[in-house]
Amino acid sequence: MATYISSGTVSDQVFDRVKEAKLFDDSKTGVKGLLDSGVTSIPRIFIHPIETLSDLKSIQSDIIPTVDLSDGRAAIVEQISRASKELGFFQIVNHGVPMEVMERVISRVKAFHELPTETKKQWYRRDSGPGVSFFSNVDLFNSKAASWRDTLQVRLGPVGAKEEEIPEICRKEVVEWNKEATRVAELLMELLSEGLGLKPQTLKDMSCSEAKVMVGHYYPYCPQPDLTVGITSHTDPGVLTVLLQDQVGGLQVKHGHQWVDVKPVPGALVINIGDILQIMSNDEYTSVDHRVLANPSPDPRVSIAIFFNPGKRDCMFGPIADLISPEKPARYRQFMFMDYMKRFFSKQLDGRTLTNYYRL
Repeated sequence: MATYISSGTVSDQVFDRVKEAKLFDDSKTGVKGLLDSGVTSIPRIFIHPIETLSDLKSIQSDIIPTVDLSDGRAAIVEQISRASKELGFFQIVNHGVPMEVMERVISRVKAFHELPTETKKQWYRRDSGPGVSFFSNVDLFNSKAASWRDTLQVRLGPVGAKEEEIPEICRKEVVEWNKEATRVAELLMELLSEGLGLKPQTLKDMSCSEAKVMVGHYYPYCPQPDLTVGITSHTDPGVLTVLLQDQVGGLQVKHGHQWVDVKPVPGALVINIGDILQIMSNDEYTSVDHRVLANPSPDPRVSIAIFFNPGKRDCMFGPIADLISPEKPARYRQFMFMDYMKRFFSKQLDGRTLTNYYRL
């Protein structure tokens, strides 16, 4: 495995990135397979450009708030609304998801990624269609450099994967997690609607909890974490992301010109605002850049996110009418959600975020 993917330093004289990315992809082993093959330095396709590597420092800060959902509703709405406007990220505790449910799904997704390569290969594919897929780097052939992680992806709605398609090793836990995370997301959408001065059911009535995709990311030990990342800086395109992370850490959020660590809080879920909710809120809420560092720990990092998106793909989206006024006119044009997602998965943005693309 390690013999046909060049590793070493940036000074290698001959390097065909597309060819080596294809060799890596065709092996269907993922990053975990590279480690299992005995590599002690990362292959060249994972080495990021200097402009990325020069910005890996972060600050230690408690700026990302933890909201206790057992507080009074008015206080919760105020805290979540403020965090969504100022930071785009917050954590929640006392959300009603049993600790054992969270521990089980983390454990079983980890167990999937640690299956023998030959077993995992049956799910390996690069297309993003319905069902279940296992891959390394969804943007492997478009990005400047690959990131040090593998992913198990499960479509959950509106037309989800059949239960028997989900790997048996984590099937029960994924189904259970989907149920719990969806309940939490729908509650949060009520609170976020109220924070905008809207009726609690506004976002749900706009189908914002219907389209769902789960990704179970696996970040194994990286022998050269200063030369790569776990996930590059990005914003999420959807409405809301519910993230369960283990205690290893590595998630960072951009605040102003600095990167801030999102410290793992036992029993907490990490919540962030997506691009389309920033648009729908007419810039009241903010979708911010975030990333994951490469994992220097001998213990693998596992995180499980469910991305919630509108289920009504053939409807027009833009700022919610009740949030537009002469004092605050619409800041975005209307668009079809299908066009929105097509642009996200294409190169048409030319480095622009979706919020900037549709901005008036």
